[in-house]
Amino acid sequence: QVQLVESGGGLVQPGGFLKLSCAASGTVFSILTMGWYRQAPGKQRELVASITRGGRTNYVDAVKGRFTISRDNAKNMVYLQMNSLKPEDTAVYYCNRFPYLTGGYWGQGTQVTVSS
Repeated sequence: QVQLVESGGGLVQPGGFLKLSCAASGTVFSILTMGWYRQAPGKQRELVASITRGGRTNYVDAVKGRFTISRDNAKNMVYLQMNSLKPEDTAVYYCNRFPYLTGGYWGQGTQVTVSS
């Protein structure tokens, strides 16, 4: 079982920045590759960034150069620094293991809205 609590979302103007945080369960966090996912209205949930236990990262092209995923294994935390935000980044953002488990647990997510 994994517990996930996302925070840090909000309303920001285009070009602005936000840092999202995810508190994950301690029993699995240090073993897993973790990811940030997002779901925009009318869209499927998509992986936007991932980070291995050892810090190897991957990003979808849409966020490369703007988003940075990081983790603190000692604190069971994963972060997503989002810079140069665009309206297209508007979505509910979730953290979870990567790959996620079919039928597995998802947290409530945190809303990011990029708008003037």
